[in-house]
Amino acid sequence: MLNPFPDLLTFGFFAPTLLRVAAALVFAAVAYTQWQRRHELAKLHFMFGLKGAWTVWLAVGLGGLVAVGLFFGYYTQWAALVGALLSLKGAVWGKRYPKFFPVCRAEYILVFVICLSLLLSGAGALAFDLRL
Repeated sequence: MLNPFPDLLTFGFFAPTLLRVAAALVFAAVAYTQWQRRHELAKLHFMFGLKGAWTVWLAVGLGGLVAVGLFFGYYTQWAALVGALLSLKGAVWGKRYPKFFPVCRAEYILVFVICLSLLLSGAGALAFDLRL
C-alpha cells in the first residue's frame, strides 16, 4: 500500500522526541501530585513495614529525575529504564494504593510501553544522549 504522505517520513526522527516529552509530562504530573499529597502519603503503610516521609520523597525524587531526563533528553535510555520500572510498579500496585499512584492502570501501561520503546529506539531529536 502506498503511503499517503511520503514527505512526512523525513520527520520520523522526531517521533521518539514526541514520545519522550509525553512520558516526561506524565512523570512530572505524578511527581507533582505526590508532592502535593506528601503529608497524607507519609501516613500510608506499605508492604514490609515501609512507611514515612522518606518513601514519598524517594518517589517524588525518582519521578522528577525521570521527568527531567526524558524531557531534556539527558541519559534518555537510563531515564527510560527507571521510568519503565516506575510505571510497572504503578500498574501493579496502583489498585492497592490509589492515593500514592494518582493515574489509572491503563496510563501506567501506556507509559511503560513508551519507555520500552525509548529504551530500544533511542532518544530522538534534540537529545544529549551519548551513543552506546
